[in-house]
Amino acid sequence: MTVVLDTNVVYQALRSGRGASHYILSLFRDRLINVAISVEVLLEYESVLTRPSTLNDLRLQKGDIQAVLGYFAYFGKQTEIHYRLRPNLPDERDNIFVELAFASESKFIITNNVRDYKKPQLKFHQIQIVTPAEFVRDWRKKHEK
Repeated sequence: MTVVLDTNVVYQALRSGRGASHYILSLFRDRLINVAISVEVLLEYESVLTRPSTLNDLRLQKGDIQAVLGYFAYFGKQTEIHYRLRPNLPDERDNIFVELAFASESKFIITNNVRDYKKPQLKFHQIQIVTPAEFVRDWRKKHEK
């Protein structure tokens, strides 16, 4: 199964060793799920995660973030986006996650801001927009018995 992680999920996973976001990152680490990545998404992750305020909040150094991004680059499902779909979400920066989900044939976009993905001009019914908690609840029902 391939998923797309919004930046806020990666941030939360690094901020706390508990919770659904961290659990999802552990599924990726254990190779139980694939995380789709693209150059644009990796640059977005880097831009947000290396801000001085973010590094301070996470209690990490820039090198720590580079190591995490390197892991994503090496083990993530590398996906080229050959054309722009522009679902025209309220936050323009979120469009790259929808384009990545479509190009990588991901089943889920996992985000803490589900409302930001509601009411796009282009709809993709094969992609579910879920919170980390919703994804983990569904994962556990299907895989942990």
